Amino acid sequence: MNDNMAVMAAYGLKKAYGACMALDGVNMQVRRGDIYGLVGRNGAGKTTLMRMATGQSDPTGGELELFGASGKNMRLQRSRTGAMIEIPSFSPFLTARENLEYYRLQRGIPGNQVVDEVLELVELADMGKKKFKSFSLGMKQRLGLALALMNHPDFLILDEPINGLDPEGVAEFRQILRQLNRERQTTILISSHILSELSNVATRYAFMEQGRILEEISAEALHDKCRTCLRLEVDDAARAAALLQTELGTDKFEVLPGNVLQLYDCLDDPKRASYALAKNGVALLAMEQKGADLEAYFLDLIGGGRHA
Repeated sequence: MNDNMAVMAAYGLKKAYGACMALDGVNMQVRRGDIYGLVGRNGAGKTTLMRMATGQSDPTGGELELFGASGKNMRLQRSRTGAMIEIPSFSPFLTARENLEYYRLQRGIPGNQVVDEVLELVELADMGKKKFKSFSLGMKQRLGLALALMNHPDFLILDEPINGLDPEGVAEFRQILRQLNRERQTTILISSHILSELSNVATRYAFMEQGRILEEISAEALHDKCRTCLRLEVDDAARAAALLQTELGTDKFEVLPGNVLQLYDCLDDPKRASYALAKNGVALLAMEQKGADLEAYFLDLIGGGRHA
């Protein structure tokens, strides 16, 4: 398979629930080998998108592809995927091994050795006779991941898998995902509210808001954008951008929603920027030097969180 092949791709993908557009023309590509971080607030459309990829929901417009196949042809390709949209329904009175063996038989997965393999991978092999009802949240999440891995998927889809975990649980889950990606070349689509944790594993991101993809960006490019900058809030971003080019001779800046610019120049002399704007009639409402993290970048992208 070509390394640049899209394991999952959406083209103008739409999903309507009555008058509500859960997905509104989504365009995206998850490429082979990605750990693709899906970033968005509650209601942004992340789970809807994942449910479409797993066949739990059908689009009302546009097209979705898995491994280059679309429509009815995706059914076969879905056998190459594993998913944890929520913690599966496990029997509280069975052990981890017994629960997985039940699902292995139900799904017709050959070879009972696969149960031991995935339990070892998610570090639950030594649970012995401990019942699921006694598991911590982190253990339950890891057992859900083990279930998603039993068919040795090429593509793993995880919706908020680290939500509610303590720091130790998050670190363990993060290590497992890295191992899967590095050693098994598993492509991973993962959403999370813990944006700082996504930044520790993701190789590529999509930022979602109100059913749309605002931006797709590689981890390297995002790192560059989050480097130290002057954050300028002005009354007229278009004029300010023109002045930075003509007065300061720089194009090392970005214009963000909400009349905000991030300037990667003049860091040692920010007064040059403020003077150039002021003398040409652009009101500088706020200026600060910052190095944006993932959460700050996302909030700036959606306009400082001011949009509903």
